[in-house]
Amino acid sequence: MGTFELLPHPANPPKGIGRVEARITGGDAHWMTLRWKVEGAQGLILPPFAGKRRADGLWQTTCFELFVKPEGGEGYAEFNFSPSQSWAAYDFTGYREGMAERMMPRAPVCTPRRGQSVLIFDVALPVAALPPLPAAFGLTAVLEEEGSLKSYWAIAHREDRPDFHHESCFAASLAAPSGA
Repeated sequence: MGTFELLPHPANPPKGIGRVEARITGGDAHWMTLRWKVEGAQGLILPPFAGKRRADGLWQTTCFELFVKPEGGEGYAEFNFSPSQSWAAYDFTGYREGMAERMMPRAPVCTPRRGQSVLIFDVALPVAALPPLPAAFGLTAVLEEEGSLKSYWAIAHREDRPDFHHESCFAASLAAPSGA
């Protein structure tokens, strides 16, 4: 898988963040690993440690997300990962419709590493938590900087406003496992 440069939505430009990259770094039969890299993260607000637990509303501050939509369907899954180590997973039957908690076989593992101006955020997600593949997917981030300034980053955006659930954000493809 390649690295995707995430773009900030022009309606909500960042203050100091210069670049955000995201990628699926690998995986095996049990885990998929993802990484986000935020450059210019000096003023980035990180939520305090909360431990590995399911929590709602993670997108209200710095949060990293994966959206997965199986081919041929309207439904999709949303995964939220927080630097606090909290996480959330939801199923939708259609665009912002039919939201329900997604069953997870195990909690994802969220690992933030922060330097002076860079944040690396790694996630290990149980493969069994993913919807059926092949699928379209989107890697996104909500980044809160000092002064409560939020920017919304994605591979692609709808034009008028940030909306990670919009079809335009499912801009990449995830193949079925080999041999499937």
